[in-house]
Amino acid sequence: MTNLPSQSESLGNPLFWWVPFGKVPEILPTELADKLNNPDLCPQLLDVRTRKEWENGHLAGAVSVPITELRSKIETLSFDKDKPVVAICLSAHRSIPAVRLLRRHGWKDAVQLAGGMIAWRKHGLPEQ
Repeated sequence: MTNLPSQSESLGNPLFWWVPFGKVPEILPTELADKLNNPDLCPQLLDVRTRKEWENGHLAGAVSVPITELRSKIETLSFDKDKPVVAICLSAHRSIPAVRLLRRHGWKDAVQLAGGMIAWRKHGLPEQ
């Protein structure tokens, strides 16, 4: 039997809770880059792309948890709930449900990277 999310957790889709729609708070790539260079402002980074996407480049210090695994691994994240967290995906679609899930689990300052890695790369910002 498949362990499906409850209707309230499904974000409107009982089979795929991570299907993106709607809006969540976001941070611009250039703003995130500035914060990453300041130890007092540096947010925690959660990359929800696939392992292959991760291997093709990611932000330094980011933690990789593919969106399809996030729901089952959310309680094991070692992120501080009192510090900002930025969810990152390729085009700012998978990060929408990631932000909602983070907020539901106590991260009040969770946002997505506006435009995802596509926007990050468009600005020529550094990655590993």
